[in-house]
Amino acid sequence: MNKAGSTLLTKLKTLRFRIFLTIMLTGLLPGIALSFLFLATMRDRGVASDVSGITTQVQLLNDEIISGGYLTDLNRDDVRHSLSAIGNVYSGRVMVMDSGLRVIYDTYEMYEGRTMVWDNAIKSLSGSTESTYDTSNHSVTVTVPLADSHTGEIMGVILITKSAELMERNLTYYQNIVVISLVALFAVVFYLALILSGRFVMPIRKVKFQIVDMSKGVGPGVMNVPDVTETMEVSRVFNHYNQQMKMLDDSRQEFVSNVSHELKTPLTSMKVLSDSILSMGEDAPVEMYREFMTDIAGEIERETDIINDLLSLVRMDKKDSTLNISQVNVNELMELIMKRLSPIAEAAGVDMVLESFRPVIVELDEVKFSLAISNLIENGIKYNEEGGWVHVSINSDHRYCYIRVEDCGMGIPEDALDHVFERFYRADKSHSREINGNGLGLAITMSAIRMHQGEIKVASTLGEGTTFDVRVPLKHIDEGEAVYDH
Repeated sequence: MNKAGSTLLTKLKTLRFRIFLTIMLTGLLPGIALSFLFLATMRDRGVASDVSGITTQVQLLNDEIISGGYLTDLNRDDVRHSLSAIGNVYSGRVMVMDSGLRVIYDTYEMYEGRTMVWDNAIKSLSGSTESTYDTSNHSVTVTVPLADSHTGEIMGVILITKSAELMERNLTYYQNIVVISLVALFAVVFYLALILSGRFVMPIRKVKFQIVDMSKGVGPGVMNVPDVTETMEVSRVFNHYNQQMKMLDDSRQEFVSNVSHELKTPLTSMKVLSDSILSMGEDAPVEMYREFMTDIAGEIERETDIINDLLSLVRMDKKDSTLNISQVNVNELMELIMKRLSPIAEAAGVDMVLESFRPVIVELDEVKFSLAISNLIENGIKYNEEGGWVHVSINSDHRYCYIRVEDCGMGIPEDALDHVFERFYRADKSHSREINGNGLGLAITMSAIRMHQGEIKVASTLGEGTTFDVRVPLKHIDEGEAVYDH
């Protein structure tokens, strides 16, 4: 398609053109339809008027023709004179037929003595008045039955053809008026459609202009187009979306800053330790070398953990990240996880309890799901006190698997509950050095649960403990399938 054709197609797809076309059709089609209806009604009324006049005239001649015996005595000059006069009045033709449809009188003297087999004439022998309008010759033909006024017997048929030239001239006059009216209507509707379509799309244009200004950093940075309800709603939704984008951008910047800080801290510690060893030279005792190297190894391990956790988050954040779905016995999986974490719990003096209400089989990625639940249980152990407990329960219904992880540890402040799943966020920063962690565990857990189309909720009371509730579908739901739960 050439450039001109592409430009035209683009204009035809615009909302303004569609509104313009709708107004034009809405304004013109009723006018055109009414015009045709008006002209058709005028013609029908004209034909009906002619038929009524001819029928009245024939009724006046009926007795003269039947009672005077003209159907049997064709020499009645008075009747022939009346019939001829009617033909002159109507500028048309008069034909009289007997009960056998034989023409006994014809003003044109062309069919006298012949039999006229015509549908309307046959119907009139049954007692009905029939009429036909010839649009090509502009004439009205009426057939009226001739009946005996005493017996009601149909004795014949009279056919009268009347010229409709006068009616056609009147119709032509009205047609000219209709055409002029339609041209005027077109001009008015075209002007109104042009003006109104522009005004209707103006709020949308304002939305466009404000978005362009906001993308350039011009203006207040908030969309406000209160012209119509729809643009007010669009402004509200856009401002909400824009605010979310700003929050996301701030979160990304904070994430980059946190990553830089977390990765830099172990490196700084290693640099200080290595510089200290080098500054001592050969006089440094072996015990100090061993202590410093142990600290450096610990910082390297910490750096490795941070990098591994970051890589896990990156892999889960990818759109094309795939899940290795299989049917997993969640009861057995929980037992395995708790067995794996039991040395940590024993070292911290924390009891772990697993409660299962029924066997639960779920379609999930065992590795990623194990990582998510392990983080929750491990946090319950880490942020607990000696003699504390961590309680894990498993349940299900016909749609979902439910896992609850409870502890009696230090708890989470109320103002921190909305942020615990953010990356590098620590609710209690005073324990950040005492308790091994980098603030990525719950972020990884959240990502893993979401990948399984599940959800996680947290409730906590400071100094009393924390509860995490996890819910995932029993059947794996591919991304893009909607899950509605009210």
